[in-house]
Amino acid sequence: MAVPNYTYLKLKMPRPNGVIMIESTYEHAYDYNIECIEYTEALVEAETLIVDLDRLGSQLPEPKRRARTFEPAEAIKLILVDPTCPDDRALRISATLDIK
Repeated sequence: MAVPNYTYLKLKMPRPNGVIMIESTYEHAYDYNIECIEYTEALVEAETLIVDLDRLGSQLPEPKRRARTFEPAEAIKLILVDPTCPDDRALRISATLDIK
């Protein structure tokens, strides 16, 4: 039952004892309009960001699973870390490495 008048920035509503009239100023209407525009632009940017993040998330490679043991694909040499130590700790170095 409310009647808005956008030209005069007034809103009239009936009540049991008469009419309620709500008024505003052009400055307040202008400030509110600017605030609404900024809010709408922020929403559009947020939606664009969400779409971009979803697109980028779908392009991520699958995470590599870590193997518990390492099996080299080429020939290796075993070099003892400390030949005087009895625990047989050794480095594995590729047999095909260049001297450079």
